[in-house]
Amino acid sequence: MVDTRSIVETRRIVELACAAPSVHNSQPWLWRQGDSCIELHADHSRRLHLTDPRGREMILSCGAALHHARVAAAALGLPAEVEYAPDLDRPSHLATLHLRPGEPSALAAAALDTLAQRCTDRRRFTAWPVPDERLAMLAASATAAGTQVLPLVDIGSRLRVELLVNRALDRQEGRSAQGEHVEGSDGLIVLLTERDDPRAWLSAGEALSEVWLAATADGLSLVPLSCVIEDDDTRSELHREVLGGLAEPQLVVRIGWQQIGRSELRRTTRRPVSDVLLP
Repeated sequence: MVDTRSIVETRRIVELACAAPSVHNSQPWLWRQGDSCIELHADHSRRLHLTDPRGREMILSCGAALHHARVAAAALGLPAEVEYAPDLDRPSHLATLHLRPGEPSALAAAALDTLAQRCTDRRRFTAWPVPDERLAMLAASATAAGTQVLPLVDIGSRLRVELLVNRALDRQEGRSAQGEHVEGSDGLIVLLTERDDPRAWLSAGEALSEVWLAATADGLSLVPLSCVIEDDDTRSELHREVLGGLAEPQLVVRIGWQQIGRSELRRTTRRPVSDVLLP
């Protein structure tokens, strides 16, 4: 007999997970329902080969969806244990969420509301600066293994990143730069990993989701600056000149305040669950 309740719950988790951020809204994920589990796969047909030849951004986006799925499952009373695929270099299978019966988390309503509110808001931020203490709190919210979130608070690092972002944008002719320019009042953080491989990219995506949801709950807006990572030269300079070559940069993010509420912002179109959830 088909477990109708399980199917409904799985679809709801996947629906909430698919609201996760993805680089250039590529949404490069597929899900497969199993026996009390959900598998996450990378959808290679959605990879942006020109700007993402190694698949870094594809897998990072999948990592964000994976964390969104964990938050959704816990909020719905199905806490999930994640089993990572042993070799991410070959198959599309990235991870499996093993669901177990439980009670909705104490903060279930707030978690579901934050998932619904999170969005990429590329409108100009206000001139109100983001205090260093807030950036530190956001950085501390990331717990994904092998990752670090580094706030850039000294003026030298900030100016250097601004120059690198502008240089990367200049090289990406014909691409929209909306929201990518850095303002003086923006908060800046860098997502770092110990290694630079698919497993690290997946963890960086999980950390991105953690930080983004924490920022959303705190009333802040967040915009990824993927251009500086997509360009090999600017990424190399970021790694060497800003980070001292000690860690691998996976994404730069700008953070700020919006004067107008998110409720007035038009949401980007999402792939139907029927297109991404495989039997």
